[in-house]
Amino acid sequence: MAKDDNETWLLDAGDGVIRKKRSLGYPSLSSLERLTYCLWAADYGMRNAGDLTTAADVHPSFLADGKAAALDLALPQSVAAFSMSCDELERRYFDLFDALVSELRTAWS
Repeated sequence: MAKDDNETWLLDAGDGVIRKKRSLGYPSLSSLERLTYCLWAADYGMRNAGDLTTAADVHPSFLADGKAAALDLALPQSVAAFSMSCDELERRYFDLFDALVSELRTAWS
């Protein structure tokens, strides 16, 4: 799967989740939607600011919420990624991105 396809997919999926979050609130999101939002927040920070500080500004508990959602969904690559420290995830983010999105896309289908 092409990297651009994964980037586009995450932007589109994230947009849908953000719309639902705005309309119904964060508690209304399913685990799959929460994980999507957490990965979207991480991606937003990494691509726009080059770090996860911006992700934490967008969603302060993105790491903990991402890990909880990934555990609930039994998605091992996402569990591992969201279990990392911010510094480690920042260093490894772009190497992990395609595998994380592929795992998430499979969960959605």
